[in-house]
Amino acid sequence: MKSALSSIQSQLAEFVAIRHDLHAHPELGLAEQRTSDLIAEKLSQWGYQVTRGLAGTGLVGQLQRGCGAKRLGLRADMDALPIQESTGLPYASRHPGIMHACGHDGHTAMLLAAAWQLAHHTHFDGTLNLIFQPAEEHPGGARLMIEDGLFERFPCDRVYALHNWPSLPAGTIATRAGAIMGAADKFQITLRGRGGHAAVPHDTHDSLLAAAALVQQLNTIIARNVPASANAVLSVTQIHGGHAHNVIPAEVMVGGTVRSFDPAVQDRIEQRIRQILAGIEATFEVKAELDYDRYYPATINDAQAAL
Repeated sequence: MKSALSSIQSQLAEFVAIRHDLHAHPELGLAEQRTSDLIAEKLSQWGYQVTRGLAGTGLVGQLQRGCGAKRLGLRADMDALPIQESTGLPYASRHPGIMHACGHDGHTAMLLAAAWQLAHHTHFDGTLNLIFQPAEEHPGGARLMIEDGLFERFPCDRVYALHNWPSLPAGTIATRAGAIMGAADKFQITLRGRGGHAAVPHDTHDSLLAAAALVQQLNTIIARNVPASANAVLSVTQIHGGHAHNVIPAEVMVGGTVRSFDPAVQDRIEQRIRQILAGIEATFEVKAELDYDRYYPATINDAQAAL
C-alpha cells in the first residue's frame, strides 16, 4: 500500500512539474511549437500514435484497444494570452508580455495526466483520440482544426472537454445539459473626429467626448433591449486615445466583448450597437467604424453526454 501511494505521489509530482513548465513557457495562438513538441514527446513515450500539423501546431494522440467501434475524443487547448505576468511565482512566465492567464497550461497538463492513466491503467475497447487544440483565444483553433480535416481523419462519437473554474471548490466538477458557455463576440469601434488644442474645443469634433457617451449608451443595451428572461453580457474593456494633456485626439478606439446564448439576442445586440453608432455620428460629428467578430458560438452540451 505504501509503495502504491508513493508511486501515485511521484506521478502527480511529474504532472505538476509539466504544468509549471508549460506556465513558464507560454506561447500565443498558432505559435505553440514548444508546447506541441512536449505533448508529442510524452504521448509517443506512452504508446500513442501522434499526428501533428492540424491547424499548424495542433495535434492528435490516438490509442486503440481491442476491436470496438466506439470512438471517444478528449480535448484541451494549449495557447496563452498577450498579458504581462506579475505573480512573482517561481514558475512565472519567462516570455515578456505572454502569460497562461486563462489556465490552458492546466488544461494541457490534465489531459496529459489522463493520457498517461488511460495508457497504463485503463482497459477499454475502441479508439481514443486526444485532441490538443491551438489558438482557443484567437482566432478559433477548433474551427481551424475541423477545416483541416480533424473529424474526417479522427472520427469521434463524442468529444469531451473542460474548463477550469476557480470559484468551484477543489475537487468539484460541474456540468449541465444544454447551453453552458455563451457565444463569444468581440467588437472594436474606431471613432474619428477632428483633433485640436484643448483650449479651443469648439474648433474640434471631439472623438473622446463621443467615446464617453458611447460607453454609457452601450451599457444600456442589455438592460433595455434584451429580454429579462435571456442571458447576455456586454462589457466595454478598452478605451484608447490621446497622447498629451492639452490636445484633444482625432481618433479614439473603444473595444469590448459580448456573450450570449440565443442567436436572436446576439443579432439584436449587434443591431443596437450599429444604431447607437449612427446616433453618435450625428450627435458628435464624428465617423464611426465597427469591427464586430462573432468568433465562437455558444457551447451547447448534448443532454445524454452531460449525464
